[in-house]
Amino acid sequence: MIKYQPNNTLVNGFNTITREEDHTQNMLMDFDVYRGEKGEKLEIYSSTKEIAVILFQGKIKFYWNEEECKAQRENVFDFGPYVLHVCKDKKIVVEFLEETEIGIQKTTNEKEFESKLYTPKDCVDNIFGKEGMDGTARRLVRDVFKYENAPYSNMVMGEVITYPGKWSSYPSHSHPQPEVYFYKFTKPQGFGAGFVEENVFKIKNNSSLLIEGGLTHPQTSAPGYGMYYCWMIRHLENNPWTKRIDDKAHTWLLDPSAKIWPNK
Repeated sequence: MIKYQPNNTLVNGFNTITREEDHTQNMLMDFDVYRGEKGEKLEIYSSTKEIAVILFQGKIKFYWNEEECKAQRENVFDFGPYVLHVCKDKKIVVEFLEETEIGIQKTTNEKEFESKLYTPKDCVDNIFGKEGMDGTARRLVRDVFKYENAPYSNMVMGEVITYPGKWSSYPSHSHPQPEVYFYKFTKPQGFGAGFVEENVFKIKNNSSLLIEGGLTHPQTSAPGYGMYYCWMIRHLENNPWTKRIDDKAHTWLLDPSAKIWPNK
Protein backbone atom coordinates (compact mmCIF):
# COMPACT_ATOMS: atom_id res chain seq x y z
CA MET A 1 0.00 0.00 0.00
CA ILE A 2 1.35 3.42 -1.02
CA LYS A 3 -0.53 6.66 -0.54
CA TYR A 4 0.74 9.92 -1.96
CA GLN A 5 -0.87 13.24 -1.01
CA PRO A 6 0.36 15.95 -3.40
CA ASN A 7 -1.73 18.85 -2.08
CA ASN A 8 0.65 21.58 -0.97
CA THR A 9 -1.98 23.88 0.54
CA LEU A 10 -2.63 23.58 4.26
CA VAL A 11 -5.82 24.92 5.82
CA ASN A 12 -6.11 26.42 9.28
CA GLY A 13 -6.91 23.72 11.81
CA PHE A 14 -6.40 20.01 11.25
CA ASN A 15 -4.91 18.61 8.04
CA THR A 16 -5.25 14.86 8.51
CA ILE A 17 -2.65 12.69 6.79
CA THR A 18 -3.43 9.25 8.23
CA ARG A 19 -5.38 7.49 10.98
CA GLU A 20 -4.36 4.39 12.91
CA GLU A 21 -7.88 2.97 12.56
CA ASP A 22 -7.82 3.34 8.74
CA HIS A 23 -6.63 -0.14 7.80
CA THR A 24 -6.66 0.67 4.08
CA GLN A 25 -3.61 2.85 4.72
CA ASN A 26 -1.97 0.39 7.11
CA MET A 27 0.25 3.01 8.77
CA LEU A 28 -0.78 1.95 12.32
CA MET A 29 -0.54 5.54 13.58
CA ASP A 30 -2.18 8.96 13.38
CA PHE A 31 -0.52 11.98 11.83
CA ASP A 32 -1.98 15.47 11.45
CA VAL A 33 -0.53 18.83 10.51
CA TYR A 34 -2.23 21.61 12.45
CA ARG A 35 -2.12 25.28 11.52
CA GLY A 36 -2.95 27.50 14.46
CA GLU A 37 -3.67 31.23 14.56
CA LYS A 38 -2.21 33.68 17.06
CA GLY A 39 -4.07 33.56 20.36
CA GLU A 40 -5.52 30.10 19.80
CA LYS A 41 -5.16 27.23 22.27
CA LEU A 42 -5.30 23.57 21.26
CA GLU A 43 -5.81 20.67 23.68
CA ILE A 44 -4.37 17.33 22.56
CA TYR A 45 -5.30 14.21 24.53
CA SER A 46 -5.87 10.48 24.20
CA SER A 47 -6.75 7.92 26.86
CA THR A 48 -5.13 5.12 24.83
CA LYS A 49 -2.45 6.66 22.58
CA GLU A 50 0.98 8.16 23.14
CA ILE A 51 1.44 11.57 21.49
CA ALA A 52 4.36 13.46 19.98
CA VAL A 53 3.92 17.10 18.93
CA ILE A 54 6.60 18.64 16.70
CA LEU A 55 6.99 22.34 15.94
CA PHE A 56 7.56 22.92 12.22
CA GLN A 57 7.45 26.70 12.08
CA GLY A 58 6.26 29.49 14.34
CA LYS A 59 6.10 30.30 18.03
CA ILE A 60 4.13 28.44 20.68
CA LYS A 61 3.95 27.65 24.35
CA PHE A 62 3.67 24.04 25.50
CA TYR A 63 1.76 23.12 28.68
CA TRP A 64 1.92 19.57 30.05
CA ASN A 65 1.67 18.01 33.49
CA GLU A 66 2.53 21.05 35.61
CA GLU A 67 5.21 22.30 33.24
CA GLU A 68 5.35 24.87 30.47
CA CYS A 69 7.88 25.98 27.88
CA LYS A 70 8.04 28.47 25.01
CA ALA A 71 9.34 27.19 21.69
CA GLN A 72 10.19 29.09 18.53
CA ARG A 73 11.36 27.86 15.12
CA GLU A 74 11.78 30.07 12.08
CA ASN A 75 12.04 27.18 9.64
CA VAL A 76 12.89 23.47 9.52
CA PHE A 77 16.12 23.90 7.56
CA ASP A 78 18.22 26.21 9.73
CA PHE A 79 16.77 25.40 13.15
CA GLY A 80 16.35 22.17 15.08
CA PRO A 81 13.01 20.82 16.33
CA TYR A 82 11.08 21.07 19.54
CA VAL A 83 9.10 17.88 20.19
CA LEU A 84 6.94 17.12 23.23
CA HIS A 85 6.37 13.38 23.74
CA VAL A 86 3.87 12.05 26.33
CA CYS A 87 2.25 8.72 27.13
CA LYS A 88 -1.45 7.93 27.08
CA ASP A 89 -3.78 9.83 29.41
CA LYS A 90 -1.52 12.91 29.43
CA LYS A 91 -2.87 16.19 28.08
CA ILE A 92 -0.84 18.63 26.02
CA VAL A 93 -2.01 22.22 25.54
CA VAL A 94 -0.44 24.26 22.74
CA GLU A 95 -0.85 28.04 22.88
CA PHE A 96 -0.16 29.71 19.54
CA LEU A 97 1.83 32.92 20.02
CA GLU A 98 1.83 33.57 16.27
CA GLU A 99 0.63 31.75 13.16
CA THR A 100 2.27 28.34 13.52
CA GLU A 101 2.43 24.86 12.03
CA ILE A 102 2.81 21.77 14.19
CA GLY A 103 2.71 18.04 13.52
CA ILE A 104 0.84 15.59 15.78
CA GLN A 105 1.82 11.90 15.78
CA LYS A 106 -0.11 9.33 17.84
CA THR A 107 -0.35 5.57 18.24
CA THR A 108 -1.80 3.09 20.70
CA ASN A 109 0.56 2.30 23.57
CA GLU A 110 -0.40 0.78 26.92
CA LYS A 111 2.93 1.67 28.53
CA GLU A 112 3.29 4.64 30.84
CA PHE A 113 6.48 6.70 30.68
CA GLU A 114 7.85 10.06 31.73
CA SER A 115 7.01 12.98 29.46
CA LYS A 116 9.95 14.34 27.50
CA LEU A 117 10.49 17.67 25.77
CA TYR A 118 13.16 17.37 23.08
CA THR A 119 14.87 20.64 22.17
CA PRO A 120 17.30 21.50 19.36
CA LYS A 121 20.16 20.70 21.75
CA ASP A 122 18.86 17.12 21.98
CA CYS A 123 18.49 16.71 18.20
CA VAL A 124 22.01 17.02 16.83
CA ASP A 125 22.64 17.74 13.15
CA ASN A 126 24.47 14.75 11.65
CA ILE A 127 25.83 14.85 8.11
CA PHE A 128 25.54 11.49 6.34
CA GLY A 129 26.97 10.56 2.94
CA LYS A 130 30.01 12.83 3.13
CA GLU A 131 32.13 10.08 1.63
CA GLY A 132 31.42 7.83 -1.31
CA MET A 133 29.06 8.12 -4.26
CA ASP A 134 30.81 11.37 -5.25
CA GLY A 135 28.88 13.12 -2.48
CA THR A 136 25.55 12.64 -4.26
CA ALA A 137 23.86 11.23 -1.12
CA ARG A 138 25.00 13.95 1.29
CA ARG A 139 22.17 14.82 3.68
CA LEU A 140 21.52 16.16 7.17
CA VAL A 141 19.83 13.87 9.68
CA ARG A 142 18.31 14.75 13.06
CA ASP A 143 17.05 11.92 15.23
CA VAL A 144 14.42 12.93 17.78
CA PHE A 145 13.44 9.65 19.43
CA LYS A 146 13.80 6.02 18.40
CA TYR A 147 14.17 2.61 20.02
CA GLU A 148 17.67 3.34 21.34
CA ASN A 149 16.68 6.39 23.40
CA ALA A 150 12.93 5.69 23.83
CA PRO A 151 12.41 1.90 24.00
CA TYR A 152 9.08 2.46 25.76
CA SER A 153 7.60 4.15 22.70
CA ASN A 154 5.80 2.46 19.81
CA MET A 155 6.90 5.25 17.48
CA VAL A 156 9.99 6.79 15.89
CA MET A 157 10.42 10.39 14.78
CA GLY A 158 13.25 12.16 13.00
CA GLU A 159 14.09 14.72 10.33
CA VAL A 160 16.12 14.58 7.12
CA ILE A 161 17.24 17.47 4.93
CA THR A 162 18.23 16.45 1.43
CA TYR A 163 20.68 18.96 -0.03
CA PRO A 164 19.73 20.48 -3.41
CA GLY A 165 20.26 18.01 -6.24
CA LYS A 166 21.22 15.20 -3.83
CA TRP A 167 19.67 11.92 -2.68
CA SER A 168 18.62 10.60 0.71
CA SER A 169 17.34 7.28 2.04
CA TYR A 170 19.93 5.97 -0.38
CA PRO A 171 21.07 3.38 -1.30
CA SER A 172 17.50 2.13 -1.61
CA HIS A 173 16.34 0.50 1.60
CA SER A 174 13.29 -0.96 3.29
CA HIS A 175 12.08 -2.17 6.68
CA PRO A 176 9.05 -4.21 7.80
CA GLN A 177 7.57 -1.27 9.72
CA PRO A 178 5.31 1.35 8.03
CA GLU A 179 6.59 4.89 7.60
CA VAL A 180 5.12 8.34 6.95
CA TYR A 181 7.02 11.21 5.28
CA PHE A 182 5.94 14.86 5.43
CA TYR A 183 7.86 17.28 3.19
CA LYS A 184 8.95 20.92 3.08
CA PHE A 185 11.14 22.78 0.58
CA THR A 186 13.41 25.82 0.91
CA LYS A 187 11.21 27.61 -1.63
CA PRO A 188 7.48 27.00 -2.22
CA GLN A 189 8.05 26.05 -5.87
CA GLY A 190 10.65 23.46 -4.89
CA PHE A 191 10.15 19.83 -5.82
CA GLY A 192 11.75 16.42 -5.72
CA ALA A 193 10.87 12.78 -6.25
CA GLY A 194 9.97 9.91 -3.96
CA PHE A 195 10.51 6.37 -5.19
CA VAL A 196 8.55 3.48 -3.68
CA GLU A 197 9.52 0.22 -5.37
CA GLU A 198 8.73 0.89 -9.08
CA ASN A 199 6.48 3.90 -8.40
CA VAL A 200 7.72 7.49 -8.69
CA PHE A 201 5.92 10.47 -7.11
CA LYS A 202 6.57 14.19 -7.66
CA ILE A 203 7.11 15.64 -4.19
CA LYS A 204 6.13 19.25 -3.49
CA ASN A 205 5.94 21.51 -0.45
CA ASN A 206 3.65 19.94 2.18
CA SER A 207 3.34 16.65 0.28
CA SER A 208 3.15 13.43 2.25
CA LEU A 209 4.02 9.85 1.38
CA LEU A 210 2.67 6.82 3.26
CA ILE A 211 4.83 3.73 2.81
CA GLU A 212 3.78 0.25 3.83
CA GLY A 213 6.43 -1.97 5.40
CA GLY A 214 8.77 -3.95 3.17
CA LEU A 215 8.91 -1.45 0.27
CA THR A 216 12.11 0.33 -0.83
CA HIS A 217 11.88 4.13 -0.74
CA PRO A 218 14.77 6.41 -1.77
CA GLN A 219 14.30 10.18 -2.31
CA THR A 220 15.88 12.96 -4.35
CA SER A 221 15.58 16.75 -4.54
CA ALA A 222 15.76 18.94 -7.64
CA PRO A 223 18.86 21.16 -8.01
CA GLY A 224 18.39 24.50 -6.29
CA TYR A 225 15.92 23.25 -3.69
CA GLY A 226 16.61 21.80 -0.26
CA MET A 227 14.08 19.12 0.67
CA TYR A 228 13.06 18.43 4.28
CA TYR A 229 10.99 15.55 5.51
CA CYS A 230 9.80 14.54 8.93
CA TRP A 231 9.90 10.74 9.04
CA MET A 232 7.76 8.72 11.40
CA ILE A 233 7.88 4.94 11.83
CA ARG A 234 5.51 2.71 13.77
CA HIS A 235 7.18 -0.23 15.55
CA LEU A 236 5.55 -3.62 15.04
CA GLU A 237 4.69 -5.88 17.96
CA ASN A 238 7.88 -7.70 19.03
CA ASN A 239 9.64 -6.18 16.02
CA PRO A 240 10.77 -2.59 16.67
CA TRP A 241 12.52 -0.61 13.95
CA THR A 242 16.24 -0.46 14.70
CA LYS A 243 17.92 -0.49 11.31
CA ARG A 244 17.31 -0.30 7.59
CA ILE A 245 17.62 -3.16 5.12
CA ASP A 246 19.67 -2.04 2.13
CA ASP A 247 18.77 -3.25 -1.34
CA LYS A 248 21.54 -5.72 -2.18
CA ALA A 249 21.60 -4.54 -5.77
CA HIS A 250 23.05 -1.21 -4.62
CA THR A 251 25.13 -2.05 -1.54
CA TRP A 252 28.34 -1.87 -3.61
CA LEU A 253 27.90 1.91 -3.40
CA LEU A 254 28.51 1.81 0.36
CA ASP A 255 32.19 1.14 -0.27
CA PRO A 256 33.87 4.59 -0.08
CA SER A 257 36.45 3.42 -2.60
CA ALA A 258 33.87 2.21 -5.13
CA LYS A 259 34.73 3.40 -8.62
CA ILE A 260 31.83 5.19 -10.30
CA TRP A 261 31.67 6.20 -13.94
CA PRO A 262 33.28 8.25 -15.44
CA ASN A 263 36.01 7.93 -12.83
CA LYS A 264 36.05 4.13 -12.84
